[in-house]
Amino acid sequence: MKQKIGIIFAGDQEFAPLLALLDSPTIVNKAMLTFYLATIHDMEIVTLYCGVCKTNAAIATQILIDHFDCKMVINTGTAGGIQRNIKTFDTVVSTESAYWDVAEDILTDFHPWMDTVYFKANQYLIDATKKAIQEKDFKHVYFGKIITGESFIEDKNRAEIEQNFNPLCVDMETASIAHTCYVNNIPYIAIRTITDTVDNQGIDEFDLNCDKASKISVDITLALLEKMSKDQK
Repeated sequence: MKQKIGIIFAGDQEFAPLLALLDSPTIVNKAMLTFYLATIHDMEIVTLYCGVCKTNAAIATQILIDHFDCKMVINTGTAGGIQRNIKTFDTVVSTESAYWDVAEDILTDFHPWMDTVYFKANQYLIDATKKAIQEKDFKHVYFGKIITGESFIEDKNRAEIEQNFNPLCVDMETASIAHTCYVNNIPYIAIRTITDTVDNQGIDEFDLNCDKASKISVDITLALLEKMSKDQK
């Protein structure tokens, strides 16, 4: 029996390329969110945009798990590049994620008593994504750390984040989704395409590049779903 997959975006603009592909989805409204149930590549999915920020992402993820019985969660959308080799429209796939704006001992000395501040992505999903991008010949896809915080990154935060975490990119939701999956023992992965970089940064760059970046991240997500479907046959 194939497992139901939750696919979560932050914003409606990021969600739009996938929404356009859904054929007569079932729509469920819950907690001021709209969930779309559909089948893609013979895989049952429940997908939505949750709204920007960590709390919105955690709420949506828990509902995907509790109400819709999703057994895996894919977080997809856009992000801001941190390392200089990461360029606009490159894609970063998470190997692990963490918060840059939460004190380390909050997670290690208190619930959920982690050994590290990093939430590791599921190894099967990492491997399946690598195979999917090879089969579909996607270029400029990198695997590494995605770091999450509650604000858009400016220069004053960038150096500290790079020094403390050395991530490939930053966003506002991935670690929160990963955190929720961790405490529920649910596999997750994040696929984020870059809208702004060290050299071309700011909200204007995000606005300019969001549509194209969102399409790239959705295309890679679809390739992953196709690969997972083949693996389960």
